[in-house]
Amino acid sequence: MIRDFFRDKRGNYALMTAITMIPLMGGVALAVDYTELVRQKQETLNALDAAGIATAQQIVAGASDTDAKAYAKTFFEANLRHVLPANTTLTVTLPNNNAGGGTLVLEAALKYKPYFLPAAVALIGGTPGETTVNVSAKSEIRLKNTLEVALVLDNSGSMSDISPTGGQQRIALLKTAATELVNMLAGQADLMRQVDRPVQFSLVPFSASVNVGPANRDKAWMDLDGISPIHHEDFDWSTMYKTAPGVDPNKYIDKVGDAYWMRGSGWGAGQNTPMTRFKLYEDMTATTRTCTKKRSNGSCQTYSTPTTGQYEAWKGCVEARPYPYNVDDTTPTTSKPASLFVPMFAPDEAGNLWTDSTRTSTNSWGYSNNWWIDSSDDLTVRQRQADMRKYFLTKPYNAPTVSADDGPNAGCTTSPITPLQDVTTTAGKQNILDAINAMTPTGNTNVPEGLAWGWRTLSSNEPFTQGRPNNEKGNDKVVIVLTDGANTYSSVNDSTYANNRSTYAAYGYTGLRYNGTSVTRLFMNTSSAVGKSTYTDANYTAALDEQMQTLCANAKANNIIVMTVSLDLSNQKTAEKKAISALTACASDSRFRKDPTDPSKPAKLFWNSTGGTLSDDFKAIGSELSNLRIVS
Repeated sequence: MIRDFFRDKRGNYALMTAITMIPLMGGVALAVDYTELVRQKQETLNALDAAGIATAQQIVAGASDTDAKAYAKTFFEANLRHVLPANTTLTVTLPNNNAGGGTLVLEAALKYKPYFLPAAVALIGGTPGETTVNVSAKSEIRLKNTLEVALVLDNSGSMSDISPTGGQQRIALLKTAATELVNMLAGQADLMRQVDRPVQFSLVPFSASVNVGPANRDKAWMDLDGISPIHHEDFDWSTMYKTAPGVDPNKYIDKVGDAYWMRGSGWGAGQNTPMTRFKLYEDMTATTRTCTKKRSNGSCQTYSTPTTGQYEAWKGCVEARPYPYNVDDTTPTTSKPASLFVPMFAPDEAGNLWTDSTRTSTNSWGYSNNWWIDSSDDLTVRQRQADMRKYFLTKPYNAPTVSADDGPNAGCTTSPITPLQDVTTTAGKQNILDAINAMTPTGNTNVPEGLAWGWRTLSSNEPFTQGRPNNEKGNDKVVIVLTDGANTYSSVNDSTYANNRSTYAAYGYTGLRYNGTSVTRLFMNTSSAVGKSTYTDANYTAALDEQMQTLCANAKANNIIVMTVSLDLSNQKTAEKKAISALTACASDSRFRKDPTDPSKPAKLFWNSTGGTLSDDFKAIGSELSNLRIVS
């Protein structure tokens, strides 16, 4: 019977079965290989995720780069239960060398060799002609980022103007927007109390200069010995040398190297110590009296007995350091005198001559900051300004009065810097909000000086050390700069007289050459587009713009994220369009958003705000900052 079955040609089942089994078995083998490939890829990805979380914890705990990478490899391979470690290659990108800042990236390359059909590699995702399938898996872990933000806010005089679109003073709109930003980030930080100082803010109000705070008077980063090449830039101490005519042999000045020393018993406790700008503030005395009884017409009938005391204390503003220290975060040190910070001291400029309480002169040169008395009338205008003898005369109570903005602190108009504050604490948050509310607009605009100090409040090195270590992983340092106008430095056409060429501000007088060179400090390291002997407002703006771009580049190269905001500037006006372009170029690229006009490029962290949009734009800034803190 069986023999008959095989001889029967009416239905060849064996042949049909054999023919059918070939594709069936091929399909089964292909399914098995594809299923195994998917399983191994998923297992590899799971091992990456586990290794990423574990390694992130090691990094936060302070593991070195080498140890972190070794730990990631060991943990990854230990979690490959059915995948041979030899078939994988692990690549670890640590947060400190990843463009994402606080992102740990683990990538694994897996080589899979099919069990049944090596020749059919291409059918399950491989490359034709190869006998293995190469697949990759990637895991990204964002560490619990901490955030340090410096608010660098324009406090120049134009900020008191009413915004055309905001209906209030620009400074009032700015206070509201900045307060909302702090509250927004503080609220998010409250959810991460397990992280030490998750969000910190500093505030740098700026105008023509920056106020570092009078409490820093004796800090080592200040020029306490008068050795910086700019400390005595506008002072002529030679009239107080021991050999000068009429000098008291018990109270004279001795030049030693780059410093000037007080010699003789006439200096009292100051004998044999350096003469500095701080000492000038301490030694200048004036006699004052007040009205104790007025007549019915408002004139004074009775005065108090005249008293003598210190004329004025240092308010806290410092001059810009000479290049390259004006555009970087170099730690101040006495081994590099030019890196030290020098207190601002606006010299008494020539005006109506006043030598004592009985005599005045008709000579007048119209200088605005004429706030002291002259020691002699036998001097040129330039000599009157630089003569140091006058500061050791007591100014009489009946000397001509001066404007409240004049004096040695002229040009120092802003409130002091507020160093980094932890806004998860009630006190820290209140400190920064109070400082924002205290801002008062007056003076010119010096964006680069504000930006430089914003950077310095974030760094861990002197002069401010509240910032986390500059290379700490999982921490972002951000400077937000807002201004409502172009950089300004006021020119003065006085080449016939004192030759100051400008009013006094953070770069001193622009008519003075730096330390024996042929260029003023403001023009140092600028391009040929800046005239080195052109003393005009426009040329000063060009110089400040170039200093700003150098500073922006340096800050970004040191991992500072720079966000810039213009307020009420129009692209339809040439000067304002130029300022907008400068702020745009200064800004960093976003890590999260694309340029809406060119999706192949990242968006710039620049906002062209109006008074009406400022609050919303600051909320957008808050969202950008929030993204920096996401935990994957």
